[in-house]
Amino acid sequence: MVKKLQKMSADKKTGPQLSGAVKESAQQIWLAGLGAFSKAQEEGGKVFETLVKEGLSIQRKTQAVAEEKISEATNKMATMATDIQSKAGHQWDKLETIFEDRVAKALNKLGVPSAKDVDALIARIDELNRNVQKMSTKAPAAKTAAKTAAKPAARKAPAKRPAARKSA
Repeated sequence: MVKKLQKMSADKKTGPQLSGAVKESAQQIWLAGLGAFSKAQEEGGKVFETLVKEGLSIQRKTQAVAEEKISEATNKMATMATDIQSKAGHQWDKLETIFEDRVAKALNKLGVPSAKDVDALIARIDELNRNVQKMSTKAPAAKTAAKTAAKPAARKAPAKRPAARKSA
């Protein structure tokens, strides 16, 4: 179009022809713009839908990667927590043992019997109780024999009672 106008101006034709060519050229530019706009509208919807689909695909991939990373981090944290817990538990057991030993030493210095001492005393008491029970089952038989022997002797010599005193 520009070449056409340059050619016309080179021929130095009259002004009305030049203005008509300019109008015609402007009209063609206007129509080309409308056509481009129409084409952009038609294909713009398609392009927009394509972009939405691509965005959705990228979002899904990103979420999958993020979930995987979160899962890995969670597993690492769980492992670390388990390790720390076992170490802390082990240290706590050591501390408890040290505390128990020191308390036992302090109580021993004060003369308080230990659990082992009390258990030994309980065992000794149980043994003594058994011995007493054995002796008590033998003793009633001996007492009954002594009572039966004493009864005939009591019949032979009746006991004299003292005379009752009169009150004055």
